[in-house]
Amino acid sequence: MNWDLELARAAQRALREMPARDRERINRALNEIKTDPLSGDITALRGAYQGLYRRRVGSWRIIFGLKPENRVVLIGDIMRRTSTTY
Repeated sequence: MNWDLELARAAQRALREMPARDRERINRALNEIKTDPLSGDITALRGAYQGLYRRRVGSWRIIFGLKPENRVVLIGDIMRRTSTTY
């Protein structure tokens, strides 16, 4: 059974503004997250991001949280990895 995705405005904006090649890779990762949110290169975040996860897709990071009772994945942001990303 698939999970539902909810994209925050920041994530929607990032998808619109990224290059098409990267957008395709991110969309594939989002489709994988729908079937199994914790598969792939996933790490639980710490500190200010406690309770959230990140998935690595090349130089991009998908920051998300889970609502297991409703089977919803909340995509908070999609960012290019830099030394100040998180």
